[in-house]
Amino acid sequence: MAHLLGAEALHLKVPTKTVFDSVTLGVDEGDRIGIVGRNGDGKSSLLMMLAKRREPDSGRVTYRGGTTVGVLDQEDRFDVGETVGHAVVGDLAEHEWAGEVRIRDVIAGLVADLDWDAPIESLSGGQRRRVALARLLVGEWDVLFLDEPTNHLDVEAIAWLADHLKRRWPANQGALLVVTHDRWFLDEVCTATWEVHDRIVEPFEGGYAAYILQRVERDRQAAVVEQKRQNLARKELAWLRRGAPARTSKPRFRIDAANELIADVPEIRDNVSLQAMAVARLGKEVVNILEAGVAFRDAASGEDREVLRDIEWRLAPGERTGILGVNGAGKSTLLGLISGAVEPTSGRVKHGKTVKIAQLTQQLSELEEHWNEPVRVVIGQLRTSFTVGSGSKAQELTPGQLLERMGFTSAQLSTPVKDLSGGQKRRLQLLLILLDQPNVLILDEPTNDLDTDMLAAMEDLLDSWPGTLIVVSHDRYFLERVTDQQYAIFGGGLRHLPRGVDEYLELRKAEERNKASQGSAQASVAPQASASTLSGAELRAAEKELSSVERKMDRLQKDIVKARDGLALLDQSDYTLLNSEMAKITAMEAEVASLEDQWLELSERLG
Repeated sequence: MAHLLGAEALHLKVPTKTVFDSVTLGVDEGDRIGIVGRNGDGKSSLLMMLAKRREPDSGRVTYRGGTTVGVLDQEDRFDVGETVGHAVVGDLAEHEWAGEVRIRDVIAGLVADLDWDAPIESLSGGQRRRVALARLLVGEWDVLFLDEPTNHLDVEAIAWLADHLKRRWPANQGALLVVTHDRWFLDEVCTATWEVHDRIVEPFEGGYAAYILQRVERDRQAAVVEQKRQNLARKELAWLRRGAPARTSKPRFRIDAANELIADVPEIRDNVSLQAMAVARLGKEVVNILEAGVAFRDAASGEDREVLRDIEWRLAPGERTGILGVNGAGKSTLLGLISGAVEPTSGRVKHGKTVKIAQLTQQLSELEEHWNEPVRVVIGQLRTSFTVGSGSKAQELTPGQLLERMGFTSAQLSTPVKDLSGGQKRRLQLLLILLDQPNVLILDEPTNDLDTDMLAAMEDLLDSWPGTLIVVSHDRYFLERVTDQQYAIFGGGLRHLPRGVDEYLELRKAEERNKASQGSAQASVAPQASASTLSGAELRAAEKELSSVERKMDRLQKDIVKARDGLALLDQSDYTLLNSEMAKITAMEAEVASLEDQWLELSERLG
């Protein structure tokens, strides 16, 4: 295969450490490379050096003559005032871009639901990410560099992106290098894996599953080197071979070798023992949702908007369930019914007498009261031990041992909570919840800011947790890994998915096709939009509320742009400060997304 680009003797230092020391690599036509490693070990720095966006301290990167390169940064940057349409196709006339199959496919897959003339500043974080991806993918490139392309994307968008990248080039043409913590995406798209660790880049054949096998072999040969990582990798490999039909049916690596390596690895979860412990802690009744519905009163119109209806769900002790649904489908409302934060407007919700519910939210509110305290002080205020495992395998861990298991070093125990990285804060947040010993645990997007090793550590901890687990996550691998069944919210109702995420994606495609056909039929009958039917007072109230929402969105968007511009002025080697600032930006983007939903609803009512 023809050579596309090469790196020779790359050396990179930051103020606190040497990131790379004499790294030499090559990329050929047909390569599809996933880059993995711990947070802070240099994955993004490597990608940017290869893309010639960052200069190494020594060494060089060379391209074959005429090679075209496209880059997706972690930050989605746009010109002030730019619209969705202009960002994606530039100054091309409609007849020019509409004649290109690739461009039409990208637009349909990523931005078809967005207003073509909407300013980028008005979009949520997830929508901006889709526009940035579309802007890149409509172009023709020999090499694509993607840095965390699945950030802010839902399950459907991630599946579309994986399919597009697999079809984008003919066999043995083009090249892809991607940094991501999404292990399903890595396994679906990549045919080679580079692990960044200890100032080197170590290549492995195959996607994520093959990488795990080879890493286990490497660790076995190294005997006592990084024993804990070896155990987690072997356990994850066991799940890949036993519990994921989509992978086990494909000969991605040597089956005999894999079976030999996991011959003495027990099942990922001892479900019988865990369920027995869950019943002992919870009794037979956990949370019963009985024909429940939730409707919210619209302040302007005085009308009720139904979010959930006729939900019938009896959560069992030890049940592990994943919840899927598009943004706005009602996932958060359903979690609120379970936790008791949301009262049903019809039907009822009954909680067992011994139920103790805890929820890991997307925010970090649990840590705010401990912001200035060192980690060891925070943990020392809680219980003195935590039980993992069940039966004869039960093990008592001190809070310090639990922290070590989740990747905290002894030096980090003296670090104030406010100075931790985003991933460290996320792990500490989970530990605080687990140390409070709940018996029903709700996880809302728990994988944010975690690298693949820390995700495996979290999964390992949850494997021995005896309680009822409810998970909402766009991380398909994590969802399938820690839950035993999946449900989806469609049209306000809850539907069981016997075939899991694959079935959900099929149902969503069918739903979109039905909407498209109904829209075409309605357009042929009534091509003009209907005018608003609000009374004079209602119209004035809705217009006033719409204006207020627009002002809030405009203010937040300006704050986001200002914060993003400020990132460039920060010390790029200070990962703690950068992560802290990114967390603030993410929170503002989430608020904009919520306001956008409110704006769309008001706009529809106003006609």
